[in-house]
Amino acid sequence: MPTPATIAVENTYRAEWGRIVATLIRLLGDFDLAEECAQEAFTAAVDQWEEGGVPDNPRAWIIQTARNKAIDRIRRKGRYAEKLALYGNAELGTEAQTPDYDTSEIPDDRLRLIFTCCHPALALDAQVALTLRTLCGLETDEIARAFLSSTTTMAQRLVRAKRKIRDARIPYAVPELREMEARLEAVLTVIYLVFNEGYAATRGSSLLRGDLCSEAIRLARLVVSLMAPYPPREALALLALLLLHDARREARTDAAGEIVVLEDQDRSLWKREQIAEALPLVREAMEGTPGPMALQAAIAATHCRAAQAEDTEWREIARLYGELERMQPSPVVALNRAVAVAMAEGPERGLALMEQLEAGGGLEGYHLLHAAKADMHRRLGRFAGAKKEYEKALELVTNESERRYLEKRLKEVTK
Repeated sequence: MPTPATIAVENTYRAEWGRIVATLIRLLGDFDLAEECAQEAFTAAVDQWEEGGVPDNPRAWIIQTARNKAIDRIRRKGRYAEKLALYGNAELGTEAQTPDYDTSEIPDDRLRLIFTCCHPALALDAQVALTLRTLCGLETDEIARAFLSSTTTMAQRLVRAKRKIRDARIPYAVPELREMEARLEAVLTVIYLVFNEGYAATRGSSLLRGDLCSEAIRLARLVVSLMAPYPPREALALLALLLLHDARREARTDAAGEIVVLEDQDRSLWKREQIAEALPLVREAMEGTPGPMALQAAIAATHCRAAQAEDTEWREIARLYGELERMQPSPVVALNRAVAVAMAEGPERGLALMEQLEAGGGLEGYHLLHAAKADMHRRLGRFAGAKKEYEKALELVTNESERRYLEKRLKEVTK
């Protein structure tokens, strides 16, 4: 049975990893050193907190311990003075034992980290991948899955991105407003993917990670504030999109933590105040020629306007997905459009689109393609086909909550 100290270490790792690493990168100026020393500090915490008790501020304890381990490493290599001179960082050389790492000023270390990772000198995929690794603590194979890429390819991409930041001396800072535009697309994409990991976790027993959802919304608000008084419409759209998705979060699982699909959700649990805040932002973002975030926000708004599942305007959702696919082609967007078409025109039509999509490649390892196909077969009463597709989805799924849902559906079609 886990001890209080072990639980505290696990909770701190889960909730604070991004803030800890972001602070250490600022202090050390080295991505790899920051991550490695953070891991060492967490390992040390297991024994030390067991013996001496959980500290009042676990995050500050981890940062201080990791910082001390980094200083020891640098000294052992005889590069301490060199490092201090290179980064000009007085904080690294300070021996204070109770530093104040609990700042909420704008911009904070996490936002600095995102803008550093999203420097235009890096390829867009590398920008997003590096931020997911450092801010969310995702493993390389998890990031590879999000990009529909191999683990080896993603590992090489991460190494190159870190080396580029180090060798090019890319500053760890939020750029001036005039320089933000070049990084905005990547920054918004990263924040969206942070939220997605919280909304549908890649691994673990729970579908949701509320800490990441809240963090993404906080970061989206910061970006809007930084670019005031005239924030770009896509920044407003991202904030609206996250608020709308998050408004439905509590209805997505039942009291036992099991998945509740959209059509079965108790809509009285939806956070109406968040929906009310988001809808005017969606209208503003959709003015003129809408961008990809605005289209996604409009789709989420269409769902949230429906008082009950049967009121959902699926034809409008399919139309919006069609626009999004033309603007930003993606197999995942195409799959979402196929689902919307199925709801608007019937499962036969949706299944045909999904089979065309599968034949085109690009979603070979994506469990949701097979889960969607299985649902189409189930709705058509073709239980043998549904069974086959649910089994394929189960071979690929990594989240235990999703696995339990798929196993339940599989049982329903094999009775």
